[in-house]
Amino acid sequence: MRLRAAAAAAALLAGLTAGCAPHGGTADKAPATPATPSGYSEMQKKVAAAESALARADEDAARDATDR
Repeated sequence: MRLRAAAAAAALLAGLTAGCAPHGGTADKAPATPATPSGYSEMQKKVAAAESALARADEDAARDATDR
């Protein structure tokens, strides 16, 4: 169960990284504006929710392991 939760977290992280990565240009270019990108706070909420779900899954897996 813990491996499955870790795999899900890794897949989520990869998806967020690919979806939020800048498109076009080089990585060393500074953004045109120093302002926070549109949708950034929503992305932070989603990441926090995913981390919380992973923590709950870890706790559940630990409880399942001690029940045996």
